[in-house]
Amino acid sequence: MRTEQVALVAALHEAEQRLQAAIRSGDVGTLDLLLDDRVVYTGPDGRSLTKEEDLEAHSSRALAVEVFEQQDLQVTVVGSTGVTRVLAVLQGNAAGRPFTARLRYTRTWVHADDTWRVLAAHASSVPDFG
Repeated sequence: MRTEQVALVAALHEAEQRLQAAIRSGDVGTLDLLLDDRVVYTGPDGRSLTKEEDLEAHSSRALAVEVFEQQDLQVTVVGSTGVTRVLAVLQGNAAGRPFTARLRYTRTWVHADDTWRVLAAHASSVPDFG
């Protein structure tokens, strides 16, 4: 792997970790920086959210993730496009109700202006087979 490619993979890995930390802490400023303005997030319930809707959910604490425990992370980079695949256990509150979920996230990232940003994200519920 070329040095430039290795650096892009490392930077995407770091961006994914920053995203998870921002979700966990409700850091809307960092989320704003890491989410492309055109991002679409599809949740495990099948509903899609725009960037504005996602940021509002975190800002208002309608979605408050207290635990984001990464169990697996895989990173792929092709040119200026990256994909992260994350398996994680989350705990928190959504719309005032506590939740615990084991989710698989697939995020498509774009690299521009020396920054990785999420362009699309999808989460699916994953059963815990013990």
